[in-house]
Order: sequence, then structure tokens, then C-alpha cells
Amino acid sequence: MIQGTGGDQAVSADSIEKLQAARENILSQLGKVIVGQQEVVDELLISIFSRGHCLLEGVPGLAKTLMISTLARTMSLSFSRIQFTPDLMPADITGTEVIEEQPGGGLQRRFMEGPLFANVVLADEINRTPPKTQAALLEAMQERQVTVGRVRHPLSDPFFVLATQNPIEQEGTYPLPEAQQDRFMFKVLVDYPSFDEELEVARRTTARLETQVDPILSGQEILQLQDLVRSVPIADHVIRYALAIVRQTRIGTEGVPEFVSDQIGWGAGPRAVQFLVLGGKARALLHGRTFVNVEDIQALCRPVLRHRLVVTFAAESDGITTDDVIARLIAETPTNEDELTRDARFQKIFAS
Repeated sequence: MIQGTGGDQAVSADSIEKLQAARENILSQLGKVIVGQQEVVDELLISIFSRGHCLLEGVPGLAKTLMISTLARTMSLSFSRIQFTPDLMPADITGTEVIEEQPGGGLQRRFMEGPLFANVVLADEINRTPPKTQAALLEAMQERQVTVGRVRHPLSDPFFVLATQNPIEQEGTYPLPEAQQDRFMFKVLVDYPSFDEELEVARRTTARLETQVDPILSGQEILQLQDLVRSVPIADHVIRYALAIVRQTRIGTEGVPEFVSDQIGWGAGPRAVQFLVLGGKARALLHGRTFVNVEDIQALCRPVLRHRLVVTFAAESDGITTDDVIARLIAETPTNEDELTRDARFQKIFAS
């Protein structure tokens, strides 16, 4: 077990070793079923240990559902898959109250839990369901509870929502509003496998192969690790670097680069900084460090920011993506604290 759950606990070398060992064992167990996608798995682990949710985008057939269900098994967590469709109603995912007749006579009201009452919930093709049902998921993600008939029902802990989107088919979909996208810590892009990886996929899926995935962590250990992540120290200059990246996306404020004003129609809010810092702490622990550095922030800028920035129509028509804007921001933002604080443009950004 990972020792200590208090908010001011020390991050011991023993805790880091156990976390690293857990990561390696989880990757090993996933490797029995999933070929490649290590970066995706790492970002999922960072999100889980930060108490965040993930939005996955990838074409069909990339084993997103299999990856998540297998990950849930390695962590001894309950798993639920919801296929989002246009006719899905809020009660279909939250649960509903029913009136039952008792054996001795009389009626009794009972709450029947919906599929949201699991540790890991896969919201498959979330943009195919109407906004009313998407809004029901919003309360669950933010408050970790559902309200049915004026009664609040707490959800399982740990609780992690993983939603998928198909980037190809957009006809007949309901794009997620910015407020709901902002609830997701990461937007993770699941790409095609390399040639060697796809070769191995073809071998495994066309042969007689039975795999047994062993549990690595318990739910209680995951909760302890989530508390441990918040205890990782982070220097003020690293937080200022995260602020510098995020605040440069807010058009209309002083110090914002000209290319951002031309290419971005809307920037990221304070939740982006919070997730950069929290994710940096989790990433530092997973890499065996007791402190967060600038490289941790840089590595997480794309998954944290890509769904929080809206490119302009002109930029989109030129083939510019949010990842392109983020890459340029990283390249043009000084990592040295002295350079960052002395630069007149960043003095304006920090003063605004």
C-alpha cells in the first residue's frame, strides 16, 4: 500500500518506487492485450492519478474500448460502457426511481442505479447524444454525483469518465459545448499504429490467443495515489511558466502574440492552468521525480489545451490546428525564469 493520505504528506522515495513499479506492471499487463499506444496509456494514467477525465478522439478500430476496459481490470475497478445515441435520455445513464410492490403489501420507492455508477465509465461517441443527456453527464463529471427526483446520489470513488469521439463522421452529431469540453482534463488523440505494431496486431487478432490480465492496484491504492500527487511540490517559476503559456491564448489582453490573435478565436480559462500543474505533478511522480519541471508542463500542453482553444475560420482554412498554435507558443515562450520575468511582453501578460 502507498502510505499516507493526508494533504500535507511527504512524498517518500518508497512511494515513488511503488508508483513507478505500478506503472510498469500496468503497462506490462496492457501489453498482453494492446499493442503500442504507450503515450496514450501514460496520459490516461496521469489523468486518473490527477482525478481528471479524458476525451479520446480517434477513428474506429483503434481498440479504444478494449484499452479502457483492460486498464480498468488492471486497477480492480468496475467498468461500464454507455453507447451514446440520439435517443438516449438522461435517466438511461443516471438511473431512475421505480415503485415496487412489497411481498407483504404496499408500495415502496426504490432508486435503480444507471451505468454511471461505476469506477470507469466509457462514454462511447459522446457527441451523438442530444445536449440534454450530455448535460446530465456534466453534473456527474464535475460534482461526482447525480440528482434524480431532488435526491442526490454520490457516485463511486474513484470515478473516471472516458469519452470517445469519431473525427470522421460529423453528420447527425451534437458537438460538445465548450463548458463541457472544459471539464475534461485531457483530449487525447489516438493515432494509427506503426507498421510493426499493426503487424503484431494482425498476428495476435487472427490467432488462438487467450490472455489473463492481473490486477495491479486496488481502488483504495488509487485514492491514496491521487492524494499523493497533490503533495508533490512545484516551484513558483514553473507555475508562472504554465500561466505564461495559458494567458497567451487569451486574445484581447496585452502581450498576446500577434499570431495568436490572428489564429485563435477563443482561449483557455483558469482550469487549464490547474490541470497543467496537477498533470505535471502526476507526470513527475511517474518519471521518478519529487518535483515538477518545465518539461512536464511542455509535455502536457497539447492534451490540456487542444480542446480549450478555438481556431479562427481563416486559420482552419489554412490547415492550422490548435496543436500548431500550441507548438509555436511553447517554442516562443522562454523557459528560463529570468528571461521570462524580464521580457516586457510577459510583464504585460502577468500584469493584466
